Amino acid sequence: MEGVRQPAVAGLFYPSTARELAAAVDRLLAEANAMVASNAPPPKAIIAPHAGYVYSAPVAARAYATLAASHGRIRRAVVIGPAHYVWFEGVAAPSSATFETPLGALPVDRSAIEALRGLPFVGVADAPHVREHSLGVQLPFLQRLLGEVEIVPLLVGDARREDVAGVLARLWRGEETAIVVSSDLSHYHDTDTARRRDAATADAIERGDGSRLGPDHACGFLPIAGLLAEACSRGLKARRLDLRNSGDTVGPKDRVVGYGAWCFEQSPDAHSPPVPRNDR
Repeated sequence: MEGVRQPAVAGLFYPSTARELAAAVDRLLAEANAMVASNAPPPKAIIAPHAGYVYSAPVAARAYATLAASHGRIRRAVVIGPAHYVWFEGVAAPSSATFETPLGALPVDRSAIEALRGLPFVGVADAPHVREHSLGVQLPFLQRLLGEVEIVPLLVGDARREDVAGVLARLWRGEETAIVVSSDLSHYHDTDTARRRDAATADAIERGDGSRLGPDHACGFLPIAGLLAEACSRGLKARRLDLRNSGDTVGPKDRVVGYGAWCFEQSPDAHSPPVPRNDR
């Protein structure tokens, strides 16, 4: 077993020192908390972007702020996103015992990963995780918001939507587990084009229709589609928290990346409880 998965993008996507990183995340969460209803129940799952903090972290913070009331309650976070650098089939879990950030180490829930080993499309592979940023940029938010929490870090390669849904079904459990899907939206269009494309993606997410999503909509379209399938089966619905692009934050407007934040809550249309699942 690999001992520690070192941070891949410290000093690039976010500050490299613990002091600077903690201050940045705390500031972002404080700003986002001011826009979150204090009486809203914590969601089961969120979708958050994963670009460099200067571009996307204000949007990501809107998603994480909805989990603020869960400090001490959430003890495990399933963090799942797309693989950008290494091609593989299925879903890849690491062999690492911990994932490091400048804020310290997060333990990996090895028992949860072992529970996935019976799924034929899940494997243990470290190569996809070495350079990957889609999971790593989420971890400082979890550390500052939830404190001591185990993680289940998973990357999605060439897979099917139903494969991802099957993974999430096995890991879903109760209120001690949160699901974090990491994804940016459209890539490298002008602002007007990006806004049209991202509005269509947002509509698909909010309607729970993962079949409408493809690689042109979001780099993490498969993790999103898998979450939509599982969330809908359990009576949960996506609520939009933010929808912007890098041209709205600090980037140029002629070649932007889209960012969105959603939380998943019980749907008011869910009149009957979801069918019990044999989760592990």
